[in-house]
Amino acid sequence: MQRAELADFLRRRRQAIRPGDVGVAAGPRRRTAGLRREEVALLAGMSTDYVVRLEQGRSAQPSPQLLGALARALRLTDDERAHLFHLAGHQPPPGDGPARFARAGLVRMLDLLGTTPASVLSDLGETLAQNRAGMLIFGDPSGFRGDRRYHVYRWFTDPEARRIHPPEEHEHHSRVIVADLRAAAGRRQGDPEVTGLVSRLRAASAEFRRRWDEHEVSVRRADRKTVVHPRVGQLLMDCETLTTPDQGQVLLVLTPANTDAAEKLALLSVVGLEEFPASTP
Repeated sequence: MQRAELADFLRRRRQAIRPGDVGVAAGPRRRTAGLRREEVALLAGMSTDYVVRLEQGRSAQPSPQLLGALARALRLTDDERAHLFHLAGHQPPPGDGPARFARAGLVRMLDLLGTTPASVLSDLGETLAQNRAGMLIFGDPSGFRGDRRYHVYRWFTDPEARRIHPPEEHEHHSRVIVADLRAAAGRRQGDPEVTGLVSRLRAASAEFRRRWDEHEVSVRRADRKTVVHPRVGQLLMDCETLTTPDQGQVLLVLTPANTDAAEKLALLSVVGLEEFPASTP
């Protein structure tokens, strides 16, 4: 771990970001160049004290998960993120194949979307990044580990995961989710991550097993879904997905399908977060 170089790199990248680029209001009295340390901490989901210690070269070796959060908060490019990992003494995430970190360009698009709910997902349905509006709708799935990282696994093994949609839509979502996984499995034929996930799902869920054997294949694109939120009730949302050229990641954008949903979404942006069973699109 190269502590001095890591500290200098983090300071310089923090100072290079304009607050407006990450949705932070600059304000007339702002004197700090770039972001404040507490703003980086908030964006990365860590303590301000830890960011201070990193920038002063006094921290222990950060984990890959913390480095990924910092890379997203500082809007690092793929090359900058790899450099960050090298300075911290870790092997950077692979530049090809299934990525564990949202692409820098997609994260910037999350910022530009502002109050429009949006998420970056892997091709297996793992949430890699969300903007605040997306988290207000779907909750925070960052605490999931193992197979529970994947929305398809939670959907077929945990009844709580289905509360995000009304019962009359469950069959539709089950078909779409499995058909999308089928498409990913076809693209990544022989990939142990995919084959292992499918095998464990077949063992855990009779419904998944039945639907998988139907062999429906379809990539998720435009859709309309009802989101059931514990604070504002049902929101009818139109969903659009933008897929990266390698089809490894998608940007999911949700817009209100009617006036009622628009008003509820505006209200939700004011009242903020409340704990509820997290899910993903």
